[in-house]
Amino acid sequence: MRHTVPHAPQFYVTAPQPCPYLHGRAERKLFTALHGENAAELNNALSRQGFRRSQNVLYRPSCESCVACMSARIRVADFHASRTQRRLMRRNGALRRLATSAWATEEQFDLFRSYLDHRHADGGMADMDIFEFAAMIEETPVKTRVIEYRCDGAEPGKIAPGDDHLAAVCLTDVLDDGLSLVYSFYDPALASASLGTHVILDHIEIARAAKLPYVYLGYWVPGSRKMDYKARFSALEIYKGGVWQDIGDPEDHSNEAHPLSVDPIVEQVARIALPQFDR
Repeated sequence: MRHTVPHAPQFYVTAPQPCPYLHGRAERKLFTALHGENAAELNNALSRQGFRRSQNVLYRPSCESCVACMSARIRVADFHASRTQRRLMRRNGALRRLATSAWATEEQFDLFRSYLDHRHADGGMADMDIFEFAAMIEETPVKTRVIEYRCDGAEPGKIAPGDDHLAAVCLTDVLDDGLSLVYSFYDPALASASLGTHVILDHIEIARAAKLPYVYLGYWVPGSRKMDYKARFSALEIYKGGVWQDIGDPEDHSNEAHPLSVDPIVEQVARIALPQFDR
């Protein structure tokens, strides 16, 4: 019986499930466990290769007939907010940022449930209870923060004076080269405030102040309306063909759903660069 964590991570593949982004397609994930004293180093290394963290697991899409999901990140030094984004930040000037440890609260869960019920009622997280929510927030072996955004009111459609109100929350990993937005949610009554965009813009400012070069946004999927907003940020890179590259014209990536573009799992795993852990 093994009593120690193996130095070389083991990789596995999930069974195919309906794709949440492209209708009629199936998704499959390549994943490995994230634990032990080398968790942070592994998270840093694999995040640079298109992986994402969910609790104690690192994963990236490995579908049988599609490579449309591409990890996306913003180069902080080269980012310039658009006129619309600058106007949005001014309009949301009443929002206050509060960074806390990775600890779930009932207030956060209430906001999370409201967000899911209005935005993702038929999604894979729709049935999550408070214990599963707490696990999502708290089960992390790496440096993670909960970034809360609060305002002095909750009048639908705008940020206005009033009582203290939790408007948005972002679960954020602190990597050695940037901030990774693991999951974010917000008050659907404030939809016109574009809080999802506000959270990303504010994380760019946090990263700039901390001298971190990147903000990792998760996956961008050409052809998915759910993901269109990510392409509106300047200095956006995607992880494609094993390298980070400027997104350029999003229309240039529309053929990434072709079945012949997929490499075998064995080849995908063989190309993963792993950190050299001390034995």
